[in-house]
Amino acid sequence: MNRRPFLQKLSLLSSSLFAMPFLSYGKFDFPKATRLKFITASDGHWGQPNTDFETSHRNLIEAIHREKDVDFVVFNGDLIHDDPALLPEVKKVYDQLQVPYFVTKGNHDRVSEGEFMRIMGQPADYSFITKEDYGFLMLNCSNEAGDYLCADLEFTKLILEEYAKLSQVFIFVHISQNDWTRHGVDCKPFLDLITSYPNVRATFHGHDHDVDGQMIYQKKPFLWSGHFGGSWGNPFPSYRVCEAGEDGKVISYLKTVKDGTLLNGHTL
Repeated sequence: MNRRPFLQKLSLLSSSLFAMPFLSYGKFDFPKATRLKFITASDGHWGQPNTDFETSHRNLIEAIHREKDVDFVVFNGDLIHDDPALLPEVKKVYDQLQVPYFVTKGNHDRVSEGEFMRIMGQPADYSFITKEDYGFLMLNCSNEAGDYLCADLEFTKLILEEYAKLSQVFIFVHISQNDWTRHGVDCKPFLDLITSYPNVRATFHGHDHDVDGQMIYQKKPFLWSGHFGGSWGNPFPSYRVCEAGEDGKVISYLKTVKDGTLLNGHTL
């Protein structure tokens, strides 16, 4: 099966189908009481030549501020466009948010891990627990040369073991760790590792600007968010919202930056 065009078709199909309230389809149900709500957006490419990156970032921040009860935001890689001098600039933009934020390092974030830590105040491989029940992993998948890399298996396993008793764990890594997209990498040991933990609820990717849907591996969901900046990809800059309910239900849905139109949604 040729999965790459299938995924692209699935992404475009879901986006067109759900450009209306998707509750009416009967397959998507918001939690009755949301305990945790976070947003993930990727590929802002601050500083990319011949793009209006300042406007795209301003629009995203305004869209996030229109959302209610957001606990935090994850910028899932390609924060900047190649030039290390841009990283302090984009941090100042992120600092305008009224909620906490976290970041992953993408292939265009061409700074050393030491510089990434110094500027962003967070390691390239990072984890945290919130509200006692939810674990989060931010994983590095590139280097100063911009190579596409597999995530660190040793670090990932260490944290997943530490978080094994949590109710839910969410993973963020910029580049898809499977070659089911045009720009993914073949990292099957990573996939097998994370899907072997029952409490890993979902994995979130960026990188593929033209992909905004979901794929399944070993019954675990892997989701993309399209892009909100950069020079290519889907014609609608977007971001993804995830809500976890008191009853254990988790949903995720994609929205346009421009006006908050719901593009697709998934029960995780």
